[in-house]
Amino acid sequence: MAVILESLATLSVLVFVVTSMLAMGLNLTVGQILDPLRDLALVGKALLANFVLVPLLAYAILLVIPLSDAQSIGLILLATAAGAPFLPKLVEMAKADVAFGVGLMVLLMVVTVAYVPIVLPFLLPGVQVDPVEIASSLVVLMLLPLAVGLFVKARYADTAASWQPIINQVSSTALVFLVVLMLVLNFQTLISVIGTGALLAFAVLIVGSLGVGWLLGGPSEGTRPVVGLGTAQRNVSAALVVGAANFEDPNVVVMLVVGATLMGLLIVVAGELGKRTERAEPAPMGEEATYDD
Repeated sequence: MAVILESLATLSVLVFVVTSMLAMGLNLTVGQILDPLRDLALVGKALLANFVLVPLLAYAILLVIPLSDAQSIGLILLATAAGAPFLPKLVEMAKADVAFGVGLMVLLMVVTVAYVPIVLPFLLPGVQVDPVEIASSLVVLMLLPLAVGLFVKARYADTAASWQPIINQVSSTALVFLVVLMLVLNFQTLISVIGTGALLAFAVLIVGSLGVGWLLGGPSEGTRPVVGLGTAQRNVSAALVVGAANFEDPNVVVMLVVGATLMGLLIVVAGELGKRTERAEPAPMGEEATYDD
């Protein structure tokens, strides 16, 4: 049964990532994605938050909370990997600027591919990271479906409009399955780390990263949740690629799974932000919200 559930979880990840990227492409244009990134000050703050302040936060956590070597490695891996495929869905749930969310995700993902191989050997001596291996999985599962959706949207707008709601629904369903399966499969793992300080360390990293991103996200209600959620939701996929390829200790991967499971709580945060937005800015009569499912 466990093998079947693990296979379903893997399939749910693939379906969610591919369909969410495809749905985003079908709903946006290249211009809509790139335009928000023209705000160089905001982009610079987002890069500062993700690639300087979050790793520094992880280092500070390790100075205060005693963790095992495997637990420390897992924390550092997550702190250095940004650009998670879940970000656009979180932004959509928060009813923030989805186009900026997609653009920021792509930017963070590309920087991660170049950043991780350079920084990790300094933070974790002896680690060798293959940027091609990281990039290939991210390109195939994320950038390619996004590009296909953007192409269909640009050339066949009517087709994109009819397909987008269906694919978006498939993505949302896959996400629900994934969250449930992650909790079922990793329940014992979560129990096993209680009392080790690992849960507290990851909780501090997630909450602290959310706060850092929120503070640097600018005054706009559309961008602040994007940078906040984009900083808190780390790129677990990239971290798993590095962890599985470089460390024989299975506890490293276990810690990444624990971190990924705790980050699932950002779904609740995003939902609450979306409700607050609805209360603050009710849609006019007869006008539908742009990014509702």
